Amino acid sequence: MKFIDEVNITVISGNGGAGCVSFRREKYIPKGGPDGGDGGKGGDVIIRAVPRLNTLLDLKYNKINVAKKGQPGRGRNCHGKNSTDLVIKVPVGTVIKDAESGQILADLIEGEAIYVAALGGRGGKGNTHFVSSTHRAPRFAQPGEEGESKDLKLELKLLADVGIIGFPNAGKSTLISRISKAKPKIADYPFTTLTPNLGVVRYKDFSSFVIADIPGLVEGAHLGTGLGIRFLKHVERTSLFVHMIDVSGFTERDPLRDFDIINKELKAFNSELVKNPQIIALNKVDAVTDRSSLEEVAGSLKERGYAVYYVSAVTGEGLDELIDKVAELLFCPKEEKEDWE
Repeated sequence: MKFIDEVNITVISGNGGAGCVSFRREKYIPKGGPDGGDGGKGGDVIIRAVPRLNTLLDLKYNKINVAKKGQPGRGRNCHGKNSTDLVIKVPVGTVIKDAESGQILADLIEGEAIYVAALGGRGGKGNTHFVSSTHRAPRFAQPGEEGESKDLKLELKLLADVGIIGFPNAGKSTLISRISKAKPKIADYPFTTLTPNLGVVRYKDFSSFVIADIPGLVEGAHLGTGLGIRFLKHVERTSLFVHMIDVSGFTERDPLRDFDIINKELKAFNSELVKNPQIIALNKVDAVTDRSSLEEVAGSLKERGYAVYYVSAVTGEGLDELIDKVAELLFCPKEEKEDWE
């Protein structure tokens, strides 16, 4: 299934049904009064978060969503039928914004959470309501109210406990494939991963957590470089980061500079993100013949207060210790988490 995490839609609620103009006509009743019924209410447009969905793909091809109108009233004081509501199903974690102003209208972070995007119009009153001592036979009724029309922008932000961050080809996809049942595409060229991957990590048979591989982070990502800010929003809900750094030496990159660049991009996108705890995974150590060369990098990061692990996502070296640390931070008591800040 294609991963779509942004879409613009128009929602239009149903018009109310018109009130009825009618007069009682029965045999042997010489003076029949008005008996026009009210119109039915138009349908609301409701957006509901559904746990089993993970993409906004359906809405990409169904951008105009119109609820049905209420039925008109009828004689003998018969009320027109209210219309059924139009329910739009979206994944949990969908943020609903006003398309023009960008104002956040709702954030559906729980399953079955709903947001009434557009209220249906009220039905018009039938001529029965307009009888008075001076106006015994009103020959008019109210039309139904028009429904609302709104342009909305829907953004999906993945709900994950842990975000894996790092430069392209740092080994993020390989890591998530080793520690969960996720099956991302893995290759040796930049930007292999074009969409975030989610995996559930089972920890020692009694706990689990959701981990997300966030693609496309490079220098200038917050300005649109690489895959740009398209996927940065998916790290906003995570509790902590596993920051993967390629130390194989094949790319001739400076590991510490890469670390600083990624954090600079996180801060530029959302300054709150750099407050999240980070666990550093120096990856691809299986390709390093002299590991003493890594001591300077590891020592510098430890001096900054980070937990550092030597790992190989390919061979599995160090992954158990890494996951133990992740679980320790995720499942530790609330009071200890407050000490991170």
